[in-house]
Amino acid sequence: MATRDAARAKAFYGGVLGLRLISEDGFAVVFDAFGTTLRVGIVPELVLAPYTVLGWDVKDITAKVRGLTAAGVQFERYAWMEQDELGIWSAPGGAKVAWFKDPDGNVVSLSQH
Repeated sequence: MATRDAARAKAFYGGVLGLRLISEDGFAVVFDAFGTTLRVGIVPELVLAPYTVLGWDVKDITAKVRGLTAAGVQFERYAWMEQDELGIWSAPGGAKVAWFKDPDGNVVSLSQH
């Protein structure tokens, strides 16, 4: 994961998503992402991937989406995909997925299997 603005990434991943800050320096902001280290590198120019770059599997996607929406996160809507009123897509196999972007535009997802 990468950012052009360490303070903004720190506010989003730490404040909005609730990840615990482990460390920060001139190269990266590092979080504990529920037992996995998430290193958000600081870069002068960001090249966005046109796909999901980070995702979490959650037990109750509806509750998580509602909570993040209340915190100001906007979930993505895709015209070619049928999503419910919260922006959650139900895959043919039964999984549920919702996507949002971090402040730099990186696509992040929540899924429930």
